[in-house]
Amino acid sequence: MAAASEFMNNVQDTPLTIAGKRYHSRLLVGSGKYKDLEETRLATEASGAEIITVAIRRTNIGQNPDEPSLLEVISPEKYTLLPNTAGCFTAQDAVRTCRLARELLDGHNLVKLEVLGDEKTLFPDVTATLEAAEILVKDDFDVMVYTNDDPLIAKRLEELGCAAVMPLAAPIGSGLGIRNPYNILTIVENANVPILVDAGVGTASDAAVAMELGCDGILMNTAIAAAQHPVLMASAMKKAIEGGREAFLAGRMPRKRFASASSPIDGIIA
Repeated sequence: MAAASEFMNNVQDTPLTIAGKRYHSRLLVGSGKYKDLEETRLATEASGAEIITVAIRRTNIGQNPDEPSLLEVISPEKYTLLPNTAGCFTAQDAVRTCRLARELLDGHNLVKLEVLGDEKTLFPDVTATLEAAEILVKDDFDVMVYTNDDPLIAKRLEELGCAAVMPLAAPIGSGLGIRNPYNILTIVENANVPILVDAGVGTASDAAVAMELGCDGILMNTAIAAAQHPVLMASAMKKAIEGGREAFLAGRMPRKRFASASSPIDGIIA
């Protein structure tokens, strides 16, 4: 009789591959909003993440030699750093920030592009995002791009050559969870590049839902850093993403309007 683990190993999964590199973890985490660098280190380790986002405009990674550096606790030898353009409201600022990151990180080409529309909602400026993405791809950057949950825009960003498309689940830092799961599902079903939910996840159940929709991964920061116990939440998110991915591969039962008996009734003695 085959063991359960042997059966599970026969269910084929493909690794998360971004810009030609494979990753075991499907959880990407941010490095901001923690109380100190030690909490950043502990939460990152508990998450099991291999890709760590760095807000170049807000985080010291060596440009300020007299201040503590994130690289003291998040080593580029252990993690893949993902410089992002958080705080940029124009395509020009976003492109400039990516070029600065490449200079600071010795030719590093993997970046997360986000161009925001306004300070209240932090929704992406889609027009400026498309403009910046096109420039960066032509400049040989591997672009992971934050966008809204519009399937048409997601496909356009893929066609421009972005390495991954990252639709929001809800506004950045809101913790509202996935507000439009059918749009996310449509994006996933039509994509030929990794699709990662970015922004809006609030707790582990939100992460599981995103993975059950078939997303390739999730990027989060506030959901972990703003929790009462960030290190514990990081561990919960790791498990939720693993469980959600397994549920997606398993294939959920169909939804039914009415009840269906769990046990067969044929042959019951009256």
